[in-house]
Order: sequence, then structure tokens, then C-alpha cells
Amino acid sequence: MTENNWQEVDDFIADIFIHPDPALDAALVASKEAGLPAIEVSPNQGKLLMLLVKMVSAKRILEVGTLGGYSTIWLARALPAGGKLITLEAERKHAEVARKNIANAGLARKVEVRVGPALDTLTKLEGEGAGPFDFVFLDADKRNNSAYFDRALRLSRKGTAIVADNVVRWGAITDDSSSDPSVRGVRSFMEIIAREKRVSATAVQTVGAKGHDGFALAVVLE
Repeated sequence: MTENNWQEVDDFIADIFIHPDPALDAALVASKEAGLPAIEVSPNQGKLLMLLVKMVSAKRILEVGTLGGYSTIWLARALPAGGKLITLEAERKHAEVARKNIANAGLARKVEVRVGPALDTLTKLEGEGAGPFDFVFLDADKRNNSAYFDRALRLSRKGTAIVADNVVRWGAITDDSSSDPSVRGVRSFMEIIAREKRVSATAVQTVGAKGHDGFALAVVLE
């Protein structure tokens, strides 16, 4: 199969399972017009995140990497009344676009966007006693994935689900001699979660509109 085939299958899945959505569509348009990189999750991946949040009955969500808020909207929509999502974004411009998109989706009361280097913000959250979170989505710079995971684990509880996106890197993850910081970061992250006795984890490769990639999923055991 070719990349065109993957795109066609994703389009087919989206046409069946995902209904037209003005707020999500507007978020994509606003992000594009603002010049944000088109690296948000695909619609079917967004809905997968929403379903995972519902499966674990999450009331508190932590997202590392907001971009334009597209995945944030999917995640926040799964929250019950009184639920809360804190999303971390390093770039102020991205955060402003995201805040507008989130407000347009009617989710401003459920979502807090914090701006600054994620490692600094995660440390502040821990100091504030912001945890535990029920669901964590890691989708920021991959070179820091291991550090994000470490902080996320401190902010978790038994049963917390942690999902990390973009862990296959077009298959480059198998190259142990790669000098790409993102590949090296993901490889280190995968090795760490595989050894971490406090979680049970796996990873799944995917193909589709976002090419050949995948995600890792861990559940906190203790």
C-alpha cells in the first residue's frame, strides 16, 4: 500500500465514524491561518483519545503539547461535568490560537492553557499539588519524552493512563545509530517505560493521514 492508500482509508474511517464538526474544523482553519505546523492528530486519532478518556472515566487530564488545541478539544469533550484539563504549550503564539479555538468549542471553563517550557511547568504543577491526573497525553518535543514521562508519573495515581504520540517516526525508531534527537528521545523513552515496574506498557504502529507512526500506552500499576 502507498501513502495515498493510507490517506484514503483514514478518510473512509472519518466519513463513517466522525460527523461534521464546526468547532474542530474551525480549529484546523485557525491554526493553518496562524501559520502553526500541521502536526495535530488526525480526526480518527482525536476520537480515539476521546474514547480512551471515557474508558478510564477520567475527570482530570494533563496534556503536554497543545499546539492549536485540536487534540485538546477532543480530550476535553470526554470530561464529565466538573472535569478539568490542563494543557502545556511552550510557544505563546500557539497558546493564544489554542485558547481561542478552545473557547470557540465552548470548553474554556474546563481547559486551562499554561505557557512555558513543559518541564518547568510540570515541576510547578507538582509543587502545587495539582495531581493526580487520570489521563496524560504526551505530544510535545520528543527529545524530552523521558523527562515528561517521569514528571507525569509523579502526577499520576494507580490506574492513570499515559499515552505518548509519534513514537515510530516513519520507522526510524529501529535505527539505533540515528543522530536525530527526536528518534533518540523516543528510543530512550520506550526503553524506560519498558523497564519501569510501576507501569504496564506497549506501543502500536499506525499508518494513515499522518504517515507511518504510532503511539505508546502505559497504565500506572502502583
